[in-house]
Amino acid sequence: MSSSTTRIPVVRAEDVIVNEDALAVECPDGRSISVPLAWYPRLVHGKPGERSNWRLVGPGVGIHWPALDEDTSVENLLAGQGAKHLGKASGRSRSGCLSAHHLMKK
Repeated sequence: MSSSTTRIPVVRAEDVIVNEDALAVECPDGRSISVPLAWYPRLVHGKPGERSNWRLVGPGVGIHWPALDEDTSVENLLAGQGAKHLGKASGRSRSGCLSAHHLMKK
C-alpha cells in the first residue's frame, strides 16, 4: 500500500513591519501575513526603535528582536500562534485568545 504526501513549501520572511497594532511579514512569494501585536507582549511593551531592530533567522524562516529577547517563526504566524512565553498566568493561549479554563474562572 502506498501513501502520498504533499510537501508544503517553507514560507520565508523578506521584510518585517511592526506598528502600534500589528506585526506584518512580507514574503518573497508576494504573501503578507499580519497578526495582532497583542500576541507578542514584549513587542507591545518595546520602544519603536527596539521593535524596528529585528533580524531574520536562517533563510527567513524566523524573526529575532535582540533588544526584546523575542523570537517567532513564519510557520507560527501562519498557524496563528503568538509568543511562546505566554503562559497560564495571563489566561491567554498562544493564539492570544482567553483560554476556556480562564473564562470559566470568571
